[in-house]
Amino acid sequence: MNASENALLRAYRQRPVAITVFCVLGILAIQALFLKLMGQTTICDCGTVKIWYSNPSGPETSQHIGDWYTYSHFLHGLLFYALLWLVAPRLPIGLRLALAVGLEAAWEMAENTPLVINRYRESALAEGYYGDSVLNSLSDTAATIVGFFVARISPLWLSIVLVVATEIFMAVMIRDNLTLNILQLVYPSQTISNWQVGG
Repeated sequence: MNASENALLRAYRQRPVAITVFCVLGILAIQALFLKLMGQTTICDCGTVKIWYSNPSGPETSQHIGDWYTYSHFLHGLLFYALLWLVAPRLPIGLRLALAVGLEAAWEMAENTPLVINRYRESALAEGYYGDSVLNSLSDTAATIVGFFVARISPLWLSIVLVVATEIFMAVMIRDNLTLNILQLVYPSQTISNWQVGG
């Protein structure tokens, strides 16, 4: 560790909460600004704000505070905690949280680029998808933060059970989950698409 890294860690240790909050809020602000510059709406074009939108392939998916995909973002938090615990175990927890938020924000910004939106539309469940509202995107990042803290206070076995149970629950309820979402984004399968729409 060089002198500048030591100085940064010393500064962090003097005000860990304040610096963590500043970093997280700064990342969220960048995320929101990016989405607005990409032309995403602040809230749903329908003009209302719902706590939960239950249709996984409806026109208001990814437009409100929560929907079925909120569970996937909660899993992001569990997985990012595990990843950062493995690669940077000595990094203070607040800085690991900021990094997890940064990873999630980076995904949220990438997810709302035309390239990724169009890629999602190749999936049967996302044919009408046109990206997230700023509200939904920030809510997704908040779900990641919740997942991160759940992983922080949970034994490893419980985090693993939560990941597996959530994936199974989503597959049963909406025929989609984090694993299928990634698979359909990277290597779309018509067989999976047919199954997702009940074919």
